[in-house]
Amino acid sequence: MRFDEAYSGNVFIGTQTSYEDSDVVLYGMPMDWTVSYRPGSRFGPARIREVSIGLEEYSPYLDRELHEVAYFDAGDIPLPFGNPQRSLDVIEEYIDGLLDAGKKPLGMGGEHLVSWPVMKAAAKKYENLAIIHFDAHTDLRTEYEGEPLSHSTPIRKIAEHIGPSNVYSFGIRSGMKEEFEWAKENGMHISKFEVLEPLKEVLPSLAGRPVYVTIDIDVLDPAHAPGTGTVDCGGITSKELLASIHAIAGSDVSVIGADLVEVAPIYDNSEQTANTASKIIREMLLGFF
Repeated sequence: MRFDEAYSGNVFIGTQTSYEDSDVVLYGMPMDWTVSYRPGSRFGPARIREVSIGLEEYSPYLDRELHEVAYFDAGDIPLPFGNPQRSLDVIEEYIDGLLDAGKKPLGMGGEHLVSWPVMKAAAKKYENLAIIHFDAHTDLRTEYEGEPLSHSTPIRKIAEHIGPSNVYSFGIRSGMKEEFEWAKENGMHISKFEVLEPLKEVLPSLAGRPVYVTIDIDVLDPAHAPGTGTVDCGGITSKELLASIHAIAGSDVSVIGADLVEVAPIYDNSEQTANTASKIIREMLLGFF
């Protein structure tokens, strides 16, 4: 699969570096084939790029500008519509190629299931991988209505793949009782409701380890991110999420990749969610890499 082809659509603000000269590759995973409630997240990556034109390239939080990061916007991975397994295989193959080339992947979803093949590829590349997961939902089901390929399963899949004790979830406020019990019995870290303070407590124990960060935009309260497929009240503020990203950026963990998923523009009439997601992508680019 080609990684360096010119992308004909909108690109994320500040993208100037070629693929060959890049350290970080920004890419989209436009898939929502398995969602359990409202579809539309496959349009998220394109809209995040489009609204990024309204951003400043300078972050006053980090005192850095986007030109200081060598990143390339590769566009969206072409995925076969309606075919979850083939789509996941294509994503994993793509990420294998990026990692083999020494690139850091920064993905935009798409539903949360797209994170599974990326994390799986990262686990092949990096020993002792840890996952930091921000979400409203546990995503620890083994199946949904009999279907094992579901956006409610990616964290269970990676936990079973690398060991539950290597997965740290924050902001969780929804899930089946059995999911919470499984996490507790198997040593997985789940912080219910809160994000920033429990994250700060965990980060020193992850110092020096390769870490992959996955953010479901619905970790935010619907007041801050209405444009998502499965809204869930009682979430954190966008200010808290930004502070959490900056806490990771200021720690001694080694972020080897990240993603932001579940932005669904069709439910985002004010474009509040897409604009928030765009700023989060900027802060991850500047803070993690």
